[in-house]
Amino acid sequence: GHSGGTLVNAVLHHCPDIVGVGGERRPGIVHRLDKDTSGLIVVAKHDAAHRNLQAQFKARTVFKEYLALLEGKLQPPQGRISAPIGRHPTERKRMAVLPPDAAGGSAGREAVTAYRVLGLYSGPVYGRSHSQANFSLVSAVLHTGRTHQIRVHFAWMQHPVVGDTLYGFATPRLPLDRQFLHAHRLRLRLPSTGEEREFVAPLPPELEEVLKGLQAV
Repeated sequence: GHSGGTLVNAVLHHCPDIVGVGGERRPGIVHRLDKDTSGLIVVAKHDAAHRNLQAQFKARTVFKEYLALLEGKLQPPQGRISAPIGRHPTERKRMAVLPPDAAGGSAGREAVTAYRVLGLYSGPVYGRSHSQANFSLVSAVLHTGRTHQIRVHFAWMQHPVVGDTLYGFATPRLPLDRQFLHAHRLRLRLPSTGEEREFVAPLPPELEEVLKGLQAV
């Protein structure tokens, strides 16, 4: 919905030849990240690569690991969330975990997230220095690719992503003007050779600063 300042604009500046790859609206873009989520994204430079990479994502053979800071102390420290996700029945900008209907089915689509806690932290709530809160840094591996999947699953677990004003607290609890969600690691096969390659993006400075302002527990 934005004509300027987008990832597509930047990619076209560097690779103008991809203008028609995979469609005109998102040329070259193989998959998507939520707004205010940082990290790795895959861009194809020609149609054959685009088809190959999209097929890998569709077949769920691409390894996708995210780092997220969650509200509270997540228990158990390692687990697997399997809960169907669909459009929220009344708030159309939101997704939700949808319970089974009367027939035993669900209006949601299969969604599976595996996670493990990497560290526990505590610190003052932003703007309320006398109020302390706990936070959990987690690795989340997506086995499906539903819209807002990580954000919805952890909010459903009562541990929303820090800074996520759509599914979590309406006002920031830490000094951060975005959600603490980062696409950290991708593993896929190169379309040209079939060779498996892994790519890693470290946490950006603003997320590192948030962690430095907290105390490990």
